[in-house]
Amino acid sequence: MVFYFKARPEAGDFTIFMGLDKFENEELIKYGFPEDIWFHVDKMSSAHVYVRLHKGQTLDDLSEALLEDCAQFVKANSIQGNKVNNVDVVYTPWSNLKKTASMDVGQVGFHNSKMVRTVRVEKRINEIVNRLNKTKVERKPDLKGEREAVGAAERAERKQQLREKKRREELERLEKEKQTELRSYKGLMVAENMTSNKQIASGSKSLQELEEDFM
Repeated sequence: MVFYFKARPEAGDFTIFMGLDKFENEELIKYGFPEDIWFHVDKMSSAHVYVRLHKGQTLDDLSEALLEDCAQFVKANSIQGNKVNNVDVVYTPWSNLKKTASMDVGQVGFHNSKMVRTVRVEKRINEIVNRLNKTKVERKPDLKGEREAVGAAERAERKQQLREKKRREELERLEKEKQTELRSYKGLMVAENMTSNKQIASGSKSLQELEEDFM
């Protein structure tokens, strides 16, 4: 089971989501998307909360409004973190999550600690948490199937882009050959014209020769 929530409208059309338990978290870790940003209360037990950005967006595109929604929500879904103030929430791109065989179910590490950011949540804001909870939708998604479908579409798009690139390159090559042939043809015509003019000049009689013939 995965729970989905809608971020505040002014933040844009974004969906915040989290798994029911550590087993769903494991699936979310395994079948995430490049646009997914992962949130967790630092050094405390909490839900693994994600937000899926739009295609092409990165961590730097995360607005303050969306960041606040996610940070408040992950704090509210931490038994310990929800009870105290001044909680740190860490967040990083899904692609930076590291999973090894020795880790427990639902446990993750990071490939690059420099890609992990921290935001301080001073206190719980019930208005934000309650608003998010009102948008809650439960689903049992085929996470693997969704990821594979997107992966197949991305591969098809890359193949199409590669075909287009090769077609443009071939057209450019043919155009260059055409221009080269045209320049060569023009050069040949100029040379032929020059030779023809010389031949005409050498074959023409002078005025004196014409007068002598007349006489």
